[in-house]
Amino acid sequence: MPYSIMMDAGHGGRDPGAVYQGRREKDDTLRLALAVGEILQNNGIDVEYTRTTDVYETPYQKAAEANEAGVDLFISIHRNSFPTDNTAFGVESLVYDLSGLKYEIAESIDQQLETVGFRDLGVKARPNLVVLRRTNMPAVLVEVGFINSDIDNELFDANFDDIALAIADGILDVLRSQGLVPDDDAGGANGGSMPGGSTAPGYRVQVGAFRNQMYAGRLLNELLEQDYPAYLIDSGDFIRVQVGDYADMNQAVEMERRLKRDGYQTVLIRD
Repeated sequence: MPYSIMMDAGHGGRDPGAVYQGRREKDDTLRLALAVGEILQNNGIDVEYTRTTDVYETPYQKAAEANEAGVDLFISIHRNSFPTDNTAFGVESLVYDLSGLKYEIAESIDQQLETVGFRDLGVKARPNLVVLRRTNMPAVLVEVGFINSDIDNELFDANFDDIALAIADGILDVLRSQGLVPDDDAGGANGGSMPGGSTAPGYRVQVGAFRNQMYAGRLLNELLEQDYPAYLIDSGDFIRVQVGDYADMNQAVEMERRLKRDGYQTVLIRD
């Protein structure tokens, strides 16, 4: 059976969530949850939703729906708020505790969103939140910027597609690295040109996959400045940033460890 994820759009119906200058959290979360879900479905994930329209359900109902559906992962999309307008900005993810798959996915999502331009406020434990406490599966609540921050709202509106992709990539990168879903990147990457035109089997380390050329180029330049043997592979839908081309898996593993020590999220690719 395919891996299954329940996408939850925070608030809804009579509960608008946070409101700022007529902008309602419930509208932003629904639009984004549907966009992320579509990307996940296109990558072979079985996606279900707590809501696809403007309706209200209690957090207990949402947790119960996920439990009844028996999904493997629960992702809740929200926008943050602060008592003083235009004071706080950035993204953060909330989990029941700082351990396990949920924590890895939360970190990965935040790091991907940072590449879009958000400030990464980190992952925090919130064991009192119903959708994190009552769900039987790993659960992550993502606060995608502050709704009462003009900076975050400009980022949200100008880079909406990249934000949806960043969240989906943050999830998929961890699931693939854990072997929970097939790693389709290896097959897709072969459509591009390997360094030196090599076609021999080998191992490479993928550091990112983007739809936006600017973000891919930014990461490439960052890696090159640190003397990583990085390059781009344009495989159609995504521009992939990869490092090295090793016949020996041990060399690739050592490079992956180095990248992780420097704070990068990685996936080992085998031709």
